[in-house]
Amino acid sequence: MSVTVDQQLSIPIVDLSAFRSGSLQQRQNAAQGLTSACQSLGFVYIVGHGVSPELVQEAFDWSKRFYDLSHEDKMKAPHPPGSSPHRGYSHPGLEKVYSKKESEDDAVKESQGRSLRQVMDFKESYEIGSEENPAQPNVWLPEEILPGFCAFMTSFYWELNKAARLVLEAFSQGLSLTDNDKDLLFRLHSGHNNQLRLLHYPPVPADKLKNLIMSRMPAHTDWSSFTMLFQDDCGGLELENPHNAGDFVPATPVPGTLVLNIGDMLQRLSNGMAHITHLPQEEALLRLLMVDTFQSANHRVTLPTLKEGQDGPGRITRARYSIPYFVGPDDTAVIQCLPSRVDEKHPAKYAPVKFQDYGGMRSKYAYQQEPANATAHQGAVRLPYNWVGCE
Repeated sequence: MSVTVDQQLSIPIVDLSAFRSGSLQQRQNAAQGLTSACQSLGFVYIVGHGVSPELVQEAFDWSKRFYDLSHEDKMKAPHPPGSSPHRGYSHPGLEKVYSKKESEDDAVKESQGRSLRQVMDFKESYEIGSEENPAQPNVWLPEEILPGFCAFMTSFYWELNKAARLVLEAFSQGLSLTDNDKDLLFRLHSGHNNQLRLLHYPPVPADKLKNLIMSRMPAHTDWSSFTMLFQDDCGGLELENPHNAGDFVPATPVPGTLVLNIGDMLQRLSNGMAHITHLPQEEALLRLLMVDTFQSANHRVTLPTLKEGQDGPGRITRARYSIPYFVGPDDTAVIQCLPSRVDEKHPAKYAPVKFQDYGGMRSKYAYQQEPANATAHQGAVRLPYNWVGCE
Protein backbone atom coordinates (compact mmCIF):
# COMPACT_ATOMS: atom_id res chain seq x y z
CA MET A 1 0.00 0.00 0.00
CA SER A 2 1.28 3.50 -0.80
CA VAL A 3 0.24 7.09 -1.33
CA THR A 4 0.93 8.26 -4.88
CA VAL A 5 2.10 11.86 -4.79
CA ASP A 6 2.79 12.21 -8.49
CA GLN A 7 3.06 9.94 -11.52
CA GLN A 8 6.66 8.97 -10.71
CA LEU A 9 6.70 8.76 -6.92
CA SER A 10 4.73 6.92 -4.25
CA ILE A 11 5.31 7.08 -0.50
CA PRO A 12 4.81 3.59 0.95
CA ILE A 13 2.52 2.86 3.89
CA VAL A 14 4.04 0.20 6.15
CA ASP A 15 2.01 -1.63 8.81
CA LEU A 16 4.09 -2.55 11.86
CA SER A 17 1.30 -4.31 13.74
CA ALA A 18 2.59 -7.66 12.49
CA PHE A 19 6.06 -6.78 13.72
CA ARG A 20 4.62 -6.12 17.16
CA SER A 21 2.63 -9.35 17.49
CA GLY A 22 2.98 -11.55 14.40
CA SER A 23 4.85 -14.76 13.59
CA LEU A 24 8.59 -14.78 12.89
CA GLN A 25 7.92 -14.61 9.15
CA GLN A 26 5.39 -11.80 9.55
CA ARG A 27 7.87 -9.87 11.68
CA GLN A 28 10.56 -10.35 9.06
CA ASN A 29 8.23 -9.22 6.25
CA ALA A 30 7.22 -6.08 8.17
CA ALA A 31 10.83 -5.25 9.05
CA GLN A 32 11.93 -5.73 5.45
CA GLY A 33 9.03 -3.60 4.21
CA LEU A 34 10.02 -0.73 6.47
CA THR A 35 13.71 -1.03 5.59
CA SER A 36 13.08 -1.22 1.84
CA ALA A 37 10.82 1.84 1.97
CA CYS A 38 13.46 3.84 3.81
CA GLN A 39 16.16 2.70 1.41
CA SER A 40 14.28 4.00 -1.59
CA LEU A 41 12.96 7.32 -0.24
CA GLY A 42 14.02 7.83 3.36
CA PHE A 43 10.36 8.66 3.92
CA VAL A 44 7.44 6.39 4.85
CA TYR A 45 3.98 6.40 6.43
CA ILE A 46 3.59 3.96 9.33
CA VAL A 47 0.43 2.43 10.78
CA GLY A 48 0.38 -0.13 13.58
CA HIS A 49 3.03 1.87 15.44
CA GLY A 50 1.41 1.35 18.84
CA VAL A 51 0.56 4.97 19.69
CA SER A 52 -3.21 5.17 20.14
CA PRO A 53 -5.21 7.70 18.07
CA GLU A 54 -6.81 8.94 21.30
CA LEU A 55 -3.41 9.73 22.81
CA VAL A 56 -2.27 11.52 19.66
CA GLN A 57 -5.48 13.59 19.63
CA GLU A 58 -4.97 14.46 23.28
CA ALA A 59 -1.46 15.67 22.46
CA PHE A 60 -2.82 17.90 19.68
CA ASP A 61 -5.45 19.25 22.08
CA TRP A 62 -2.74 20.18 24.60
CA SER A 63 -0.66 21.76 21.84
CA LYS A 64 -3.58 23.93 20.73
CA ARG A 65 -4.25 24.97 24.34
CA PHE A 66 -0.62 25.98 24.67
CA TYR A 67 -0.65 28.07 21.48
CA ASP A 68 -3.95 29.67 22.44
CA LEU A 69 -2.19 31.23 25.45
CA SER A 70 -1.19 34.88 25.29
CA HIS A 71 2.29 35.68 24.03
CA GLU A 72 3.17 36.92 27.49
CA ASP A 73 2.24 33.57 29.06
CA LYS A 74 4.08 31.52 26.42
CA MET A 75 7.17 33.65 27.04
CA LYS A 76 7.24 32.41 30.63
CA ALA A 77 8.95 29.32 29.19
CA PRO A 78 11.32 30.97 26.68
CA HIS A 79 13.92 29.19 24.60
CA PRO A 80 17.32 30.04 26.13
CA PRO A 81 19.71 32.22 24.08
CA GLY A 82 21.62 30.28 21.43
CA SER A 83 21.03 26.85 19.94
CA SER A 84 21.68 24.80 23.07
CA PRO A 85 19.93 23.91 25.24
CA HIS A 86 17.22 23.47 22.62
CA ARG A 87 14.21 23.63 24.92
CA GLY A 88 11.22 25.85 25.64
CA TYR A 89 9.17 28.23 23.50
CA SER A 90 10.37 29.94 20.31
CA HIS A 91 8.17 32.72 18.95
CA PRO A 92 7.72 33.30 15.20
CA GLY A 93 10.95 34.44 13.60
CA LEU A 94 13.26 33.35 16.42
CA GLU A 95 14.48 30.08 14.91
CA LYS A 96 15.82 29.86 11.37
CA VAL A 97 15.86 26.47 9.62
CA TYR A 98 18.34 25.91 6.79
CA SER A 99 20.07 23.10 4.93
CA LYS A 100 23.60 21.80 5.51
CA LYS A 101 24.50 23.02 2.02
CA GLU A 102 23.28 26.55 2.82
CA SER A 103 25.35 26.65 6.01
CA GLU A 104 28.48 25.93 3.95
CA ASP A 105 27.86 28.86 1.56
CA ASP A 106 30.58 31.53 1.66
CA ALA A 107 28.07 34.39 1.96
CA VAL A 108 26.43 32.68 4.94
CA LYS A 109 29.78 32.14 6.64
CA GLU A 110 30.89 35.72 6.00
CA SER A 111 27.64 37.09 7.45
CA GLN A 112 27.79 34.61 10.35
CA GLY A 113 24.39 33.34 9.31
CA ARG A 114 22.63 36.70 9.06
CA SER A 115 22.08 36.31 5.31
CA LEU A 116 19.88 33.27 6.03
CA ARG A 117 17.42 35.51 7.86
CA GLN A 118 16.45 37.61 4.88
CA VAL A 119 13.35 35.41 4.78
CA MET A 120 11.64 34.87 8.15
CA ASP A 121 10.36 31.45 9.25
CA PHE A 122 6.79 32.11 10.36
CA LYS A 123 6.21 29.36 12.88
CA GLU A 124 6.35 28.89 16.64
CA SER A 125 7.57 25.86 18.53
CA TYR A 126 7.97 24.33 21.97
CA GLU A 127 10.75 21.83 22.66
CA ILE A 128 10.58 19.09 25.29
CA GLY A 129 13.08 16.42 26.31
CA SER A 130 13.82 13.87 28.99
CA GLU A 131 13.75 15.14 32.57
CA GLU A 132 16.94 13.13 33.10
CA ASN A 133 19.11 14.96 30.56
CA PRO A 134 21.08 17.63 32.46
CA ALA A 135 22.71 18.88 29.25
CA GLN A 136 19.28 19.79 27.84
CA PRO A 137 17.12 20.88 30.81
CA ASN A 138 13.45 21.42 30.07
CA VAL A 139 11.97 24.90 30.30
CA TRP A 140 8.43 24.49 31.62
CA LEU A 141 5.57 26.90 32.01
CA PRO A 142 4.61 27.65 35.60
CA GLU A 143 2.06 24.95 36.48
CA GLU A 144 -0.72 27.43 37.15
CA ILE A 145 -0.55 28.76 33.57
CA LEU A 146 -1.54 25.43 31.99
CA PRO A 147 -2.20 22.81 34.71
CA GLY A 148 -1.43 19.25 33.62
CA PHE A 149 0.58 20.25 30.52
CA CYS A 150 3.97 19.29 31.96
CA ALA A 151 2.78 15.93 33.30
CA PHE A 152 1.07 14.95 30.04
CA MET A 153 4.01 15.90 27.82
CA THR A 154 6.50 14.10 30.05
CA SER A 155 4.42 10.92 29.81
CA PHE A 156 3.79 11.36 26.07
CA TYR A 157 7.53 11.73 25.46
CA TRP A 158 8.15 8.22 26.81
CA GLU A 159 5.15 6.73 25.01
CA LEU A 160 6.67 7.91 21.75
CA ASN A 161 10.00 6.43 22.77
CA LYS A 162 8.31 3.01 22.89
CA ALA A 163 7.37 3.45 19.23
CA ALA A 164 10.90 4.65 18.47
CA ARG A 165 12.40 1.48 19.98
CA LEU A 166 10.00 -0.60 17.91
CA VAL A 167 11.34 1.14 14.79
CA LEU A 168 14.96 0.56 15.89
CA GLU A 169 14.14 -3.12 16.40
CA ALA A 170 12.58 -3.33 12.93
CA PHE A 171 15.55 -1.57 11.33
CA SER A 172 17.94 -3.97 13.08
CA GLN A 173 16.08 -6.96 11.67
CA GLY A 174 15.50 -5.44 8.23
CA LEU A 175 19.21 -4.60 7.86
CA SER A 176 20.24 -8.03 9.20
CA LEU A 177 22.47 -6.43 11.81
CA THR A 178 24.68 -8.64 13.91
CA ASP A 179 23.74 -9.02 17.58
CA ASN A 180 26.69 -6.79 18.52
CA ASP A 181 25.61 -4.05 16.10
CA LYS A 182 22.03 -4.22 17.29
CA ASP A 183 23.19 -3.91 20.89
CA LEU A 184 25.36 -0.94 19.92
CA LEU A 185 22.50 0.75 18.08
CA PHE A 186 20.30 0.55 21.16
CA ARG A 187 23.09 1.69 23.49
CA LEU A 188 23.59 4.78 21.33
CA HIS A 189 19.88 5.60 21.65
CA SER A 190 19.00 5.56 25.35
CA GLY A 191 15.95 7.76 24.71
CA HIS A 192 17.20 10.55 26.95
CA ASN A 193 18.38 12.71 24.05
CA ASN A 194 15.23 12.55 21.93
CA GLN A 195 13.21 15.70 21.36
CA LEU A 196 9.44 16.19 21.39
CA ARG A 197 8.43 19.30 19.47
CA LEU A 198 5.05 21.02 19.32
CA LEU A 199 4.80 23.07 16.14
CA HIS A 200 2.26 25.70 15.18
CA TYR A 201 2.22 27.51 11.84
CA PRO A 202 -0.11 30.51 12.30
CA PRO A 203 -2.30 31.69 9.41
CA VAL A 204 -0.37 33.84 6.96
CA PRO A 205 -1.21 35.49 3.61
CA ALA A 206 -0.54 32.90 0.93
CA ASP A 207 1.14 35.50 -1.29
CA LYS A 208 3.86 36.00 1.32
CA LEU A 209 4.76 32.31 1.08
CA LYS A 210 4.48 32.23 -2.70
CA ASN A 211 6.71 35.29 -3.10
CA LEU A 212 9.23 34.10 -0.49
CA ILE A 213 8.61 37.09 1.77
CA MET A 214 8.08 34.55 4.54
CA SER A 215 8.58 30.82 4.82
CA ARG A 216 7.08 28.14 7.00
CA MET A 217 10.01 25.72 7.22
CA PRO A 218 12.65 25.72 4.47
CA ALA A 219 14.10 22.54 2.99
CA HIS A 220 16.45 20.64 5.30
CA THR A 221 17.42 17.22 6.57
CA ASP A 222 17.14 16.32 10.25
CA TRP A 223 20.41 15.63 12.05
CA SER A 224 18.82 13.06 14.35
CA SER A 225 18.72 9.34 13.48
CA PHE A 226 15.09 9.48 12.39
CA THR A 227 11.97 11.54 13.01
CA MET A 228 8.41 10.38 13.69
CA LEU A 229 5.85 13.04 12.78
CA PHE A 230 2.16 13.36 13.53
CA GLN A 231 0.43 16.03 11.41
CA ASP A 232 -3.05 17.51 11.22
CA ASP A 233 -5.06 17.56 7.99
CA CYS A 234 -3.86 20.98 6.80
CA GLY A 235 -1.08 19.76 4.51
CA GLY A 236 2.06 21.57 3.42
CA LEU A 237 4.72 18.95 4.21
CA GLU A 238 6.76 18.10 1.12
CA LEU A 239 9.46 15.55 0.35
CA GLU A 240 12.24 16.12 -2.18
CA ASN A 241 12.27 13.36 -4.75
CA PRO A 242 15.70 11.71 -4.19
CA HIS A 243 15.72 10.71 -7.86
CA ASN A 244 15.04 14.24 -9.14
CA ALA A 245 16.77 16.98 -7.16
CA GLY A 246 14.67 20.11 -6.68
CA ASP A 247 11.40 18.31 -7.29
CA PHE A 248 9.31 18.53 -4.10
CA VAL A 249 6.13 16.53 -3.80
CA PRO A 250 3.43 16.70 -1.10
CA ALA A 251 3.32 14.21 1.76
CA THR A 252 -0.45 14.24 1.96
CA PRO A 253 -1.83 13.75 5.49
CA VAL A 254 -3.12 10.19 5.97
CA PRO A 255 -5.35 9.65 9.03
CA GLY A 256 -3.97 7.21 11.59
CA THR A 257 -0.40 7.28 10.32
CA LEU A 258 2.82 8.79 11.49
CA VAL A 259 5.36 9.95 8.92
CA LEU A 260 8.90 8.68 9.43
CA ASN A 261 11.90 10.26 7.78
CA ILE A 262 15.53 9.18 7.99
CA GLY A 263 18.02 11.64 9.50
CA ASP A 264 21.73 12.26 9.11
CA MET A 265 22.85 9.96 11.93
CA LEU A 266 21.20 6.81 10.59
CA GLN A 267 22.64 7.59 7.17
CA ARG A 268 26.08 7.62 8.80
CA LEU A 269 25.50 4.53 10.92
CA SER A 270 24.35 2.50 7.90
CA ASN A 271 27.43 3.59 5.90
CA GLY A 272 25.56 3.78 2.65
CA MET A 273 26.21 0.09 1.99
CA ALA A 274 23.32 -1.95 0.64
CA HIS A 275 23.00 -5.44 2.09
CA ILE A 276 23.37 -7.38 -1.15
CA THR A 277 24.53 -10.87 -0.22
CA HIS A 278 21.08 -12.42 -0.60
CA LEU A 279 19.98 -10.59 -3.75
CA PRO A 280 19.91 -11.78 -7.38
CA GLN A 281 22.94 -10.60 -9.33
CA GLU A 282 21.10 -7.92 -11.34
CA GLU A 283 19.50 -6.37 -8.26
CA ALA A 284 22.76 -6.60 -6.34
CA LEU A 285 24.52 -4.59 -9.04
CA LEU A 286 21.80 -1.95 -8.86
CA ARG A 287 22.13 -1.79 -5.09
CA LEU A 288 25.87 -1.19 -5.40
CA LEU A 289 25.02 2.02 -7.22
CA MET A 290 22.86 3.29 -4.37
CA VAL A 291 24.20 6.43 -2.69
CA ASP A 292 23.21 5.37 0.81
CA THR A 293 21.48 2.43 2.45
CA PHE A 294 19.49 4.99 4.40
CA GLN A 295 19.53 8.43 2.83
CA SER A 296 18.64 11.39 5.01
CA ALA A 297 15.39 12.76 3.61
CA ASN A 298 15.26 16.39 2.48
CA HIS A 299 11.88 17.94 3.29
CA ARG A 300 10.11 21.24 3.90
CA VAL A 301 6.80 22.78 4.96
CA THR A 302 5.27 25.27 2.57
CA LEU A 303 1.95 26.37 1.10
CA PRO A 304 -0.52 23.45 1.12
CA THR A 305 -1.68 22.08 -2.21
CA LEU A 306 -4.66 24.13 -3.42
CA LYS A 307 -7.94 22.68 -4.51
CA GLU A 308 -9.72 24.15 -7.49
CA GLY A 309 -11.25 27.53 -6.68
CA GLN A 310 -9.28 28.04 -3.46
CA ASP A 311 -6.68 30.43 -4.81
CA GLY A 312 -7.16 34.14 -5.15
CA PRO A 313 -6.00 37.55 -3.92
CA GLY A 314 -5.95 37.92 -0.16
CA ARG A 315 -6.06 34.21 0.56
CA ILE A 316 -4.97 33.34 4.10
CA THR A 317 -3.53 29.91 4.87
CA ARG A 318 -5.04 27.72 7.58
CA ALA A 319 -3.20 27.25 10.83
CA ARG A 320 -1.14 24.05 10.80
CA TYR A 321 -0.23 21.90 13.81
CA SER A 322 2.28 19.06 13.84
CA ILE A 323 4.15 17.04 16.46
CA PRO A 324 7.56 15.70 15.45
CA TYR A 325 9.56 13.39 17.72
CA PHE A 326 13.26 13.40 16.90
CA VAL A 327 15.04 10.17 17.82
CA GLY A 328 18.69 10.93 18.39
CA PRO A 329 21.82 9.35 19.82
CA ASP A 330 22.99 10.46 23.23
CA ASP A 331 24.88 13.77 23.18
CA THR A 332 28.28 12.27 23.97
CA ALA A 333 27.85 9.27 21.66
CA VAL A 334 30.47 8.92 18.93
CA ILE A 335 28.69 8.10 15.68
CA GLN A 336 30.54 5.96 13.19
CA CYS A 337 29.57 3.30 10.70
CA LEU A 338 28.33 0.13 12.35
CA PRO A 339 31.09 -2.52 12.19
CA SER A 340 29.06 -4.99 10.14
CA ARG A 341 28.45 -2.29 7.50
CA VAL A 342 32.19 -1.96 6.80
CA ASP A 343 34.60 -4.33 5.04
CA GLU A 344 37.54 -4.17 2.66
CA LYS A 345 35.30 -3.57 -0.33
CA HIS A 346 33.09 -1.08 1.52
CA PRO A 347 35.24 1.21 3.67
CA ALA A 348 33.61 3.68 6.02
CA LYS A 349 32.22 6.65 4.11
CA TYR A 350 31.96 8.92 7.15
CA ALA A 351 34.51 9.91 9.76
CA PRO A 352 33.52 9.35 13.40
CA VAL A 353 31.79 12.35 14.96
CA LYS A 354 30.41 13.11 18.41
CA PHE A 355 26.69 13.75 18.10
CA GLN A 356 26.73 16.96 20.13
CA ASP A 357 29.53 18.32 17.89
CA TYR A 358 27.61 17.47 14.73
CA GLY A 359 24.42 19.01 16.10
CA GLY A 360 26.32 22.13 17.11
CA MET A 361 27.70 22.44 13.59
CA ARG A 362 24.27 21.98 11.99
CA SER A 363 22.45 24.39 14.35
CA LYS A 364 25.04 27.12 14.87
CA TYR A 365 22.99 29.73 12.99
CA ALA A 366 19.51 28.60 14.05
CA TYR A 367 19.30 30.87 17.11
CA GLN A 368 22.18 33.14 16.30
CA GLN A 369 20.24 36.34 16.80
CA GLU A 370 16.79 37.73 17.42
CA PRO A 371 15.15 39.18 14.29
CA ALA A 372 15.72 42.93 14.37
CA ASN A 373 12.02 43.69 14.84
CA ALA A 374 11.18 40.73 17.12
CA THR A 375 10.73 42.70 20.32
CA ALA A 376 8.63 45.38 18.69
CA HIS A 377 6.62 42.85 16.72
CA GLN A 378 5.92 40.60 19.69
CA GLY A 379 5.61 43.38 22.27
CA ALA A 380 7.46 41.35 24.89
CA VAL A 381 10.91 40.55 26.22
CA ARG A 382 12.41 37.35 27.57
CA LEU A 383 11.43 36.45 31.09
CA PRO A 384 13.40 34.35 33.62
CA TYR A 385 13.61 30.64 32.81
CA ASN A 386 11.57 28.11 34.73
CA TRP A 387 13.91 25.12 34.97
CA VAL A 388 11.77 23.31 37.54
CA GLY A 389 10.47 19.89 36.49
CA CYS A 390 6.95 18.52 36.90
CA GLU A 391 5.64 17.90 40.38
